[in-house]
Amino acid sequence: MATTIHDRAQGALLGAFIGDALGLGPHWYYDLAELRADYGEWIDDYTDPKPGRYHDGLKAGQLSQSGYILTMLIRSLNDCGGYDESDFCKRLDQELFPHLNGMPMSGPGGYTSQSIREIWRQRTIDGRGWQDTGSNADTTEAIERTLAIGIRYATRPSELAAAIASNTVLTQTDDTVVSMTVAFGAVLGMLVQGHPFDAALSTKLMNLVKKGDLPFHAVTSDNLQPPKQGASDPPRAGRFASPDALLTPSYMAAAAIDPGIRIEPAWKVSIVYGMPCAIYHQLPAAYYLAARFHDDFEAAVLHAVNGGGQNQARAILTGSLVGAQVGLSHIPKRFIQGIENHSELLELARQLAGEIPSTQ
Repeated sequence: MATTIHDRAQGALLGAFIGDALGLGPHWYYDLAELRADYGEWIDDYTDPKPGRYHDGLKAGQLSQSGYILTMLIRSLNDCGGYDESDFCKRLDQELFPHLNGMPMSGPGGYTSQSIREIWRQRTIDGRGWQDTGSNADTTEAIERTLAIGIRYATRPSELAAAIASNTVLTQTDDTVVSMTVAFGAVLGMLVQGHPFDAALSTKLMNLVKKGDLPFHAVTSDNLQPPKQGASDPPRAGRFASPDALLTPSYMAAAAIDPGIRIEPAWKVSIVYGMPCAIYHQLPAAYYLAARFHDDFEAAVLHAVNGGGQNQARAILTGSLVGAQVGLSHIPKRFIQGIENHSELLELARQLAGEIPSTQ
């Protein structure tokens, strides 16, 4: 499947938007029987949210607040020629917060997440500066926007890591959440570059740690082997205590091709790794689907959505990872054309992809 870095970058962005829109209707059904009763045995397209559900009032093909914020960050990256935190924060203050009231069922997209409600309160009620915001939310909300940074800095891992970490702590300050968010961005950047999602991917990421390009402590001397007699501790590359967040993707890739490990149908990955919102449920499932369906965008995102629970986040992450592998040119046109304002989103993606540095 021949693709270019620009095609893969655009595929990663549109894949995220498609995952967001696919999850809008059937979002947060933890009772799978109820999900099937409302949407049938297999969801294969955009759907309207049911009355009284999380995105009630929106229509099939529209974006949630996650997509809204992702669009804001892409515009900031494009307008500023890179990551400018003050510009992005100004956009939150001026373009998002005036539409919120601190309640869950409010604002663009019909639902406002925990971490965004918290920083809205900190900024508008408490009057805190941006250097003092953030919460302990253990979700993927930062990944859902910083994936744009991962794409923009795909060829510059050290800049990618610094920008994603800085943006993440605006809303989520738990160090484990930050490390897993940075790791996702690093994985996405590798896929945009053209590396396969396979069992060797984590070794490539660990090589970046050893070069000082990713801020993770190496823990062991080489490929998780014990240190040699008399050897000193490996040098600490940066702020994160261990490299485990960088190792998860290759374990999931190995599981996806192991004939002794079968998750059938694949949507049941949500049951294996858990349906809830927490990042440690979401990432293994998204990595597994992205590795298993590395060349089949439709299968990947539809299995992500049909698994229920926090299927919108699962589909955003999966869609971005697989979109980066197949490229925009191999995403089914019906998914692209079915999103509201898809021409505008395509242009934003084109602009962002055009700014990726060609060399590190």
